Amino acid sequence: MNLRGKTVIVTGAARGLGRAIAEELAAAGADLALIDMQAADSADAVATCTARGITARAYGANVAREDEVAATFDRIVADFGRLDGIVNNAGILRDALLVKTRDGEVVDRMSLSQWQAVIDVNLTGVFLCGREAAERMIRLGNGGMIVNISSISRAGNAGQSNYSAAKAGVASLAVVWAKELARYGIRAAAVAPGFIATPMVASMKPEMLEKMMSPVPLKRLGQPEEVACAVRFLFENEFYTGRVLELDGGLRL
Repeated sequence: MNLRGKTVIVTGAARGLGRAIAEELAAAGADLALIDMQAADSADAVATCTARGITARAYGANVAREDEVAATFDRIVADFGRLDGIVNNAGILRDALLVKTRDGEVVDRMSLSQWQAVIDVNLTGVFLCGREAAERMIRLGNGGMIVNISSISRAGNAGQSNYSAAKAGVASLAVVWAKELARYGIRAAAVAPGFIATPMVASMKPEMLEKMMSPVPLKRLGQPEEVACAVRFLFENEFYTGRVLELDGGLRL
């Protein structure tokens, strides 16, 4: 797909990976609909992207709310007149052990609210945004691309029952959607990043960062821009669909 003049939605676009992805797609000439709950950061992202000569607009919506997603996607199509792609990036963390013990006694466990919050945003949110995007792409008749941001944690990471389950789910959704939507000229794929130097990771203590990087064969964190380049590749290579691109520096959990 030649991205110049195409309209792409990026969720969770105000900071971190979403911001880097938005800027990379803007550099490729895509017009952008940036969905995020952080209004101030979204405005800054819009300014940065539009400086590249494209059109970008910010939309505040909770991706876990069906009514908000549907209404926002209707606004985007009305504003831009088309929809050619989406990057499902919005996500949250609520890490906890399934069951935590001390001296043989159970002292804590992952709560239902911790489980549900992550599933609602990271999995249900991807389902809702993918469904609404696919419906509008089919109606518009121009085909399109759906990219889900998964994670190396989809293989199962201790302390992340909720996050791992959600990220495994969004990887599977990309495969399912590629099979179902190909007849409409719509591709679907996922990127599964490893440990990436986002602001949240960068704020960790040096000893924790060292422990995180030590098992990575390349001995460093990935950069948000490297994930963004991978997303751009998925859009531009029209023979790529139904697969998960692993971007983890060679690490295997």
